[in-house]
Amino acid sequence: MPISTIHVKNFELALLAIDQVKAKGIIAELDPSYTPLQLLEGLVAPALNHIGEAWEHGDIALSQVYMSGRICEDLVNELLPPSVSPQKNKPKMAIAVLEDYHLLGKRIVYAHLRACGFELIDYGHGIGAEALADLAIKHELEILLISTLMLRAALKVKQVKEKLEAAGSKTKILVGGAPFLLDPELWQNVRADAMGRNAAEAAAIILKLKENST
Repeated sequence: MPISTIHVKNFELALLAIDQVKAKGIIAELDPSYTPLQLLEGLVAPALNHIGEAWEHGDIALSQVYMSGRICEDLVNELLPPSVSPQKNKPKMAIAVLEDYHLLGKRIVYAHLRACGFELIDYGHGIGAEALADLAIKHELEILLISTLMLRAALKVKQVKEKLEAAGSKTKILVGGAPFLLDPELWQNVRADAMGRNAAEAAAIILKLKENST
C-alpha cells in the first residue's frame, strides 16, 4: 500500500521546520513492513520534490531547501547502510548528476547500490557533458549512471554518448530522473543504453548490462 499523502505532507513540514527528530518520528510511525527503499521513494523523495517546487515558486528560503536535503541525506545513510556482502565481478562504474543540482535521486540510487554490494565513483553534480565523458574515458568505466532533473540536461546525454564513442569507449550509459519518467522513449532518443525508473530497477539493469557485456 502506498504511503499516504498525509504522511508525506507531515514529513515535508518537519523538514521545513528543520526538525530531524520529528522527521524520524514520522518514519517510525509507519507500517514496519515498508522496506527502506519504499520509505525513501514513497516518503522522502516526494517530500523533497514538493520542497524543490516551493523554492522555485519563491515560497520558501534556500536555506530550508539545503537543510531539508542534509536531513534526508542522513536518513538515506541510516536506512541504507553499507553492504557487508560485496558483489562478485562487479562492473567499474560511476554516477553523476548531469548539469543539474538536484541531488536526491542520485543519493538514493548511490546508497541503494552501495547497500547491494556495488562500488561506484561519485562524480557529484552540476557536471557538464564533455567533462563527464572525459572522466568516464579516463577511468575506463563499464557503466555510467546519469541522473537529471530538467529536460535540458537530459538532452545532453546524447553529447556524452557521442564523445564516448568518438574515443572508442565501450561505456554503457544508464539514465534516470524526471524527464525520462515523463517521456518513456526519451532515453532511446538521447542514445542511452538503458533507463531505470527507481533505485531497485537500476541495480537489476546493472547486472543485466554486465552480463550482456561478457
